[in-house]
Amino acid sequence: MKTGAIDRQLLWVSLALVTFGLLTLYSAGQTDVPTEAGGVWYRQFFWFVIGVFAGWMVFHISLRLLEWLALPLYGFALILLVVVLVVGTGAGTAQSSHSWLSIGGHRIGQPSEFAKVATVLMLARYLSGRREPPRSLRDLVWPGLIVGVPFLPVLKQPDLGSAIVFIGIAFAMLFWAGVRPRLLFMIASPALSLLLAFNNWTWGAWMVGFTALMVLWRPYLADALVFGFLNVAMGTIALPLWQHLEPYQQNRLLTFINPEADPRAAGYHAIQSRVAIGSGGWFGTGYTQGPQKRLAFLPEQHTDFVFPVVGEELGFIGVMIALSLFLILFLALLRIARRATDSFSSLVTFGILALFFTHVFENVGMTVNLMPITGIPLPFFSYGGSFFIICSLCLGLAFRVAWDSRQAGYPDI
Repeated sequence: MKTGAIDRQLLWVSLALVTFGLLTLYSAGQTDVPTEAGGVWYRQFFWFVIGVFAGWMVFHISLRLLEWLALPLYGFALILLVVVLVVGTGAGTAQSSHSWLSIGGHRIGQPSEFAKVATVLMLARYLSGRREPPRSLRDLVWPGLIVGVPFLPVLKQPDLGSAIVFIGIAFAMLFWAGVRPRLLFMIASPALSLLLAFNNWTWGAWMVGFTALMVLWRPYLADALVFGFLNVAMGTIALPLWQHLEPYQQNRLLTFINPEADPRAAGYHAIQSRVAIGSGGWFGTGYTQGPQKRLAFLPEQHTDFVFPVVGEELGFIGVMIALSLFLILFLALLRIARRATDSFSSLVTFGILALFFTHVFENVGMTVNLMPITGIPLPFFSYGGSFFIICSLCLGLAFRVAWDSRQAGYPDI
């Protein structure tokens, strides 16, 4: 193997993120009161070693074989999602969910994480096999089923954070496959209608604007009628859907709007997270010295709320360094996707980019109260063996795509 063919930018930014994450986890365990975060950094290092081996194994698998295995892996992921609905347990900020598989009381992983990668592979296989990109709602039936089948059991667990990741993957991969932004907007319009239905005037203005866009864009008549019906339907079922949500999900959405409405229960996470990040200032309180963290006021500081540890102890500068590293990772994956040797490899890489981006956007967004608290980990920072291995597998796939393109003599873009 020629080391010169390894994508060095992806390698160095991955190592930088892993190192930053391990240092953050070490700090998260330095508290003045006993917490679950104590000692997690060396357990995460163990998972790092396992992840390197897993990524190395994936790197040596032909992408043509992975394309052939996409359907069996997707089917296996669906079986795991059904099993976890029956015997699954909760954890972290979602104790009442059924998202973890456990053996002997020990959590071994979340099938939804594996299902995300399997969905990326399966969707890439389908889209790359088409002669032209989807142009109408009818063309999107199969992609919708590929994403929707795992999406529904994940939502049933309920795991809203992971369900949103499936949506992010779907939209990103459809865009990369050549679906027009207008069609993607129409697909997203029912969800926007649902969000705006909290106020009659707001929803009415949305419907007027949506109708005007349909007249201006002139989509297929069948598509316009279907999306128009769905927008009206979403506005109608908004209240029954709200009543169907689990109590903890309702509280998370309410406290997203106003965390002070329930500062000791549902709003506690959001308030403590904002206090920790806000107290960091420009340069932070010092590595391992964050008072919110040391006194364990910051909940789940080694998993879902690890990012506030960075903000509190390293301040704005530390936050910008972390986000810049993620940006470099995204740009590296984008470059690899653009110069891939075939459409399947390109779509897989862009799907991995979408998976990482959605996780980062959701996790960072909920810690600064820009997103509802959904209990989703931050790649390379949050403690978790199964998720870390999934991230390693994704990087292994990206390295393989980059390797193939360099061996084929494709120039850097």
